[in-house]
Amino acid sequence: MSLRQTKRALAAINYAVFPIVVAVIGALLATAIIVGFSGVSVFEFARTLITVPSPGDSVIILNQASLIALASFAAAICFRMNILNIGIEGQYIVGSCAGAFFASAGIVPGPLNILATLVVAMLAGALWSLIAAVLNVTRGVSEVISTLMLNYIALNLAGHLVKTYGSKSGYTFTTGDIPLSSQPLGLAIFPNAPDVWALSALAIVVAIAYSFVISRTRFGFGLRTTGNSRTVALASGINPKKMVLVAMAISGAVAGVVWMPSFFGSAHTFGIPEYFQTGLGFTGLAVALLGRNTALGIGFGSLLFSFLDTQSNRLQSIGLASEVVEITQGVVVLMVVVAFEISRRVRARREQEEVARDLKTIGAVA
Repeated sequence: MSLRQTKRALAAINYAVFPIVVAVIGALLATAIIVGFSGVSVFEFARTLITVPSPGDSVIILNQASLIALASFAAAICFRMNILNIGIEGQYIVGSCAGAFFASAGIVPGPLNILATLVVAMLAGALWSLIAAVLNVTRGVSEVISTLMLNYIALNLAGHLVKTYGSKSGYTFTTGDIPLSSQPLGLAIFPNAPDVWALSALAIVVAIAYSFVISRTRFGFGLRTTGNSRTVALASGINPKKMVLVAMAISGAVAGVVWMPSFFGSAHTFGIPEYFQTGLGFTGLAVALLGRNTALGIGFGSLLFSFLDTQSNRLQSIGLASEVVEITQGVVVLMVVVAFEISRRVRARREQEEVARDLKTIGAVA
């Protein structure tokens, strides 16, 4: 590798890493200012936040990170094509509800029930996302508006189905429990601590598949090309409308299995809100932005957000509301977007200067 290529590689790493580091540090400083105004010691806040998690909390962080990562990859698939799929929340609610009803029915025996349930959840999420995709390509309806409205429809539809066809226990409505033969064993990594959910491995599988498809396949090329310019994509023989439909369907399919690790790992039933975790879809959107739609970035962002969520419970012991961590998360995402935009402009300017110098050198030689 030449010296010039080495400099370019180092510059690329710098442009990718430096904005995230600056954003995280800036977000922590901004949060420290807010904490200071609340009357709580900033030092005590920092000490509490960075305390090494217990083995039990470490398992919770890993489990939660797998859910966030799946939601983030669902969002990143559309982000790569400049489609704002705000409906990850609704798609994983529909997928979870459909999967829970199917799994609890025990139609497929034993471990095969797990695989069949994943397929059902993926199909439900994909079909729900296709509603917004079809409206976009046939009627020009903004996917932001349609997916956002579909979130609320999905929440109320799932609640209605559970109340109508589920079972009631006290004031709680749920689907039936999944059979014992369809409850996979988790991975015990710490003594006297909960197991890591078996289906947390889905996040790793999706991460590998996402990286390969985006960077190594014709579909990934078409996805990126359509995202950069639909006109160029059309001139290259790519059908932009078809790409929108396929991208939204795949995104919805991934969103459909977001809650499956928790469902098979500990919940074993579905019911809103007692036996279901809402909000993962919107967290996934934030982490996808934080991770710049890359597998490594999403993995880092998922662990960071999961760590902050888990540690937020400790803040109440020092008289600080746990919502302060949500402020930190929001500021991190905001500052990452700003930092990367500044970095992009600086990089573009330097590249223009480099091209100008090369042209000047060529002109002098000629």
